[in-house]
Amino acid sequence: MSELTLTLIKLGFLALLWMFVLAVLSVIRSDLFGAKVDSRALAAPVATNGRSPKPAKPVKKRKGVPGSVTIADGPQAGVGATLSSEPVVIGRGSDCQIRLDDDYSSTRHARVFQSEGEWWVEDLGSTNGTYLDGQRVTRPVPAEIGGSIRIGRTTLNIAK
Repeated sequence: MSELTLTLIKLGFLALLWMFVLAVLSVIRSDLFGAKVDSRALAAPVATNGRSPKPAKPVKKRKGVPGSVTIADGPQAGVGATLSSEPVVIGRGSDCQIRLDDDYSSTRHARVFQSEGEWWVEDLGSTNGTYLDGQRVTRPVPAEIGGSIRIGRTTLNIAK
């Protein structure tokens, strides 16, 4: 084999190695800081095949102001937080008010906060998403009593 061929193989291998390192760094960055959400994805759903999208089934909820968020199932069942004027951050991080032991949750996954007299659920740019009553949360969504928040394999209930 000529020296030119060996040099080209070395350079090709080096380029592949750097692409792998950059891909790993990208995954780590998105896990730590969250993925960017395209603002066009937040727009109303587009009709496919000439049909309008089906509306979500309404979930029976009670009237009133939510008072707590509690883990409903798993080894951490019963762990939760009281909703006061401070936001409740949910995730794997040590600074979270509700700390999850779930491999599918991010360090700072979601938060429940109060604004204009209502409680809202917001995804904090997590990798696997946050779901409120089966619908993916892409922007802050009002939380109601009886609602359920799913983060990874963990389900949390909103109670009075």
